[in-house]
Amino acid sequence: MTQIEFNNMVNSHSISLRMHALNFTKDVEDANDLVQDTMLKAIRFYQNFQEGTNFKGWLFVIMKNTFINNYRKIAKSKTLITQDDEISSVNLLYSAERNGSVSKMIVDDIQKALNHLPEAYSVPFIKYFEGFKYHEIAVELAIPLGTVKTRIHVAREMLKKYLKTYAKIDQ
Repeated sequence: MTQIEFNNMVNSHSISLRMHALNFTKDVEDANDLVQDTMLKAIRFYQNFQEGTNFKGWLFVIMKNTFINNYRKIAKSKTLITQDDEISSVNLLYSAERNGSVSKMIVDDIQKALNHLPEAYSVPFIKYFEGFKYHEIAVELAIPLGTVKTRIHVAREMLKKYLKTYAKIDQ
């Protein structure tokens, strides 16, 4: 099957994908975003589709996994927000607003540290930080899965060295 034939098959299922997405999101705009993400992932990873299998089912699995991953990201970001009326000093560490210039300086230092990383390490690390899975990074960069994990680990260690002054502040 050619890429064009595959793309046409994906497009032909857009209506059923949209209906299925509404079951997940209960919101039209969120459903449209989910359908778009699903179609992009399907087209990006079309070589993983095995002919003779249920194409619509394959698309629905991609959609379900995309929805779950997005939900986890949102839930994870909300865990740092305290809902209590009383905010303890432990929670203040995560919820207190710092001086804007200090925050900008920290962000600038992180960006400088990322710029010091060799591209072989920074690209997989940034993709992982953006929420990509190890296997997605390996496929996109055409490198083995173990290499992706190693490069991300090495990038973390290098960033720790560059940003060691901030580690002393939090202790």
